[in-house]
Amino acid sequence: MRRSNRSVILTSIYRDGPLSRYELGHQTSLSAASVSNLVGELLEEGIVEEAGSVESDGGRPRVLLRVAPTFGYVVGAEVGETRVRVELFDLAMNVLATVVYPIDTPKPAPELAVKYVMQGLEAVLTQAEVSSAQILGIGVAVAGVVEGPADAVVHAQTLGWDAVPLGAMLRAGTDIPIQVDNGANTLGQAEMWFGAGRGATDAVVALVGSGVGAALVTGGSSYRGTRSSAGEWGHTTIMYGGRQCRCGAVGCLEAYVGAEGVLERFQLANGGEPAPGGDEEAAFIGLLDSVGTSEVAAKVVEDTIGYLGAGFANLVNLVNPERIVLGGWSGLLLGERYLPELRQAVSRHALRQPYSQVSIELCELGRDAVAMGAATLPVLRLLREGGATTTRRPHGLAARIR
Repeated sequence: MRRSNRSVILTSIYRDGPLSRYELGHQTSLSAASVSNLVGELLEEGIVEEAGSVESDGGRPRVLLRVAPTFGYVVGAEVGETRVRVELFDLAMNVLATVVYPIDTPKPAPELAVKYVMQGLEAVLTQAEVSSAQILGIGVAVAGVVEGPADAVVHAQTLGWDAVPLGAMLRAGTDIPIQVDNGANTLGQAEMWFGAGRGATDAVVALVGSGVGAALVTGGSSYRGTRSSAGEWGHTTIMYGGRQCRCGAVGCLEAYVGAEGVLERFQLANGGEPAPGGDEEAAFIGLLDSVGTSEVAAKVVEDTIGYLGAGFANLVNLVNPERIVLGGWSGLLLGERYLPELRQAVSRHALRQPYSQVSIELCELGRDAVAMGAATLPVLRLLREGGATTTRRPHGLAARIR
């Protein structure tokens, strides 16, 4: 019970702080004595610190409390299809160091991904001059289905990964606690905590990049399904007997709105001539930039907005969210230019009543928010454990990094 109450207090301070003890009592429904005792413990342990004061109604100023940003640090890694990105954050989610490793092959071996994550971990610690003993945990975001938080077995057909024991492979390289999750889920958690999802209890955060996925939030909690594979929205069928998807099925939404699929459709319609640009992101930007001068590009982009609108409409009709948040690097590139057209496309396909209840917004945390979302995994663990000091290794014990 005590740990549960500590978790409630710490989570409130982290998510809604700075807060006074008085505000904590109202938010948590805990007694003033309980709040005072628990806050005293957290202050003594250094997890929480004072952050100024505010005037009260006729009494002494109320001291504000926040989670101490430097109590510990967290690392977030995004294992994408074109790169591995590793970032170091303090507990206020300020980025302290970043390293990116490009991937030249469309289907990188799991061993390569593990190698880059471990190299990136060592690099960001060196850049920021942070000891490995100060790291509370590492979160790793990947494409595909992640089964079992303890074992972290990854099924990613688009990467060619079949039951890859990624968690065990990563743990072989370090003693720092590691958690692995689907990239759309980590993006969703970051946006729900710090971005465009704040305040919503029923939402969908859509990740549109080379691939396509979604995080489903219902009643304020992430919906995972029976074995954590919920949210594979990109592999719902948008066209019966349609284009071949990278997953092996036909007609998947990803085959029409994922960046790779969009560029393939353009090249096919353009007589085999690809969009200008050295890599996928540059080519996608080149395609968007040529809309005003190329009828082929204009048609491909128009169709892409239509397919994406139909995909969003399916979410509106099926899930009835109050908010849909569009993220991912190619999703944001599209949304920044065509958000009004996208909303119109959704309205053409969705039922009027649920459509009238939903807002469609862009992610606020940028194109690289997946790594930030991964870094929230050890933060969430810390909050759930009520800041238990066992989650933080003593400074004298250096974590092993091979």
